Amino acid sequence: MDNFTLIVIGTGVTFFLLTCYAILDIARKDFDSIKQKALWGIITLTPFIGPILYFAIGYRKGKTPQITDIESK
Repeated sequence: MDNFTLIVIGTGVTFFLLTCYAILDIARKDFDSIKQKALWGIITLTPFIGPILYFAIGYRKGKTPQITDIESK
């Protein structure tokens, strides 16, 4: 394989993994509304630019839910 092919495959795999991580992150975080969560999910599925937008803007908007003592029992 030539270098161009390796670069294209590497870029594709990288963006696939970024998309997978972004979707998992969206699924486990709480956003202000379900509409906002769904919107970030749709944006993330946009090839190449979606994961970049999510990690640049949306990553900090979601809040990781905290486990309380009652929920953990």
